[in-house]
Amino acid sequence: MYRFSTFIKKIHVPLTIMIVPHSRGSSRSIRIPFILALLFCCLSVVGGIVTVSLTIEAVNYHQLKKRYAGISDEVSQMRSTMTSLKESEAQLKQLVSLGSRSKILQNLDTAESGSIDIDELKSQVAKSMDTVKEIKSYLRKERATDLATPQGWPAAGRISSLFGNREHPLYGIRKFHSGVDISVPTGTPLHATADGVVSFAGRAANNGNITVLEHGLGYSTIYAHNSKNLAQAGQTVKRGDVVAYAGSTGASTGPHVHYEIWKYGQSIDPLPFIKGRD
Repeated sequence: MYRFSTFIKKIHVPLTIMIVPHSRGSSRSIRIPFILALLFCCLSVVGGIVTVSLTIEAVNYHQLKKRYAGISDEVSQMRSTMTSLKESEAQLKQLVSLGSRSKILQNLDTAESGSIDIDELKSQVAKSMDTVKEIKSYLRKERATDLATPQGWPAAGRISSLFGNREHPLYGIRKFHSGVDISVPTGTPLHATADGVVSFAGRAANNGNITVLEHGLGYSTIYAHNSKNLAQAGQTVKRGDVVAYAGSTGASTGPHVHYEIWKYGQSIDPLPFIKGRD
C-alpha cells in the first residue's frame, strides 16, 4: 500500500519546462504534471508509428495504382488492335465476296485508319518467327541427340556378366570385359538401341557373328555371339529394329548377347544406358 501511494505521488509531481528566448526578453516557465508529460510522449511515439505506417501504405498504393494503370493501357492497346484486325478481316471478306476484280477495286477504301501500325505488327511477327525458329532448332538438336544415344535393352534377359575386369569363363584369367553379357535363348531378336547405320556385319574370331552400328555423336554399339546377323553393312536402322538373333557363336559358354557401347572410340559401361534410360 505504501509503494502504491508513493507511485501516485510521483506521477503527480509537476515538471517545470523553462522557455529561455535568445533575445533579452524574460524567460518563462511552464509546470505540468509528470503524468501528462509521460502521456504526451506515448502519444507522440504512437503517432509517429501510425504516420510511418500510413506513409508506407500510401507509397505501396501509389505503386500498385501505377502498375495497374500500365497493365490497363496494355490491355486497351491489345483490345484496340484486335478490334482493328477484326474490322480489317470483315472488310477483306466483304471485298472478296464481290467476286470480280473491278468491283473489288471500285469498293476498296484506301483511306488510312491509323488504328494499326503495320510496320510494328510486322516487326512483332518477325520477332515471334525468330523465336519459333530458335525453339525448333533447339528441339531438332535435342531430337538428334536423343535418337543417336543408345537407350534400353537390346534384348530382355538376365545380365550374367558386367563391364570391367573379370575372370574369363573359358580361359580362367583376369581380363577386361568391354561390355555386358545378357543371357537369352538362342534365336532371341536383338534390337538396335538407337538410330544408326550398320558399319559391319560378319564373323570376328572369338566374338563369333557380330553386328556393329554407328549412331553419330561418337556413339557405336556392338552385338556379338549372334546366331545370325540380320542387318547388312550400309543398312539404315531405327531404334527397335531387329538387327540380329542371339546365339553362342565364337568363344562362348552358352546363348547370350555380348553388348557393347563405344563413345568416340572408347568402350563405356552400357549398364547406365540400359537401366537408366528405359
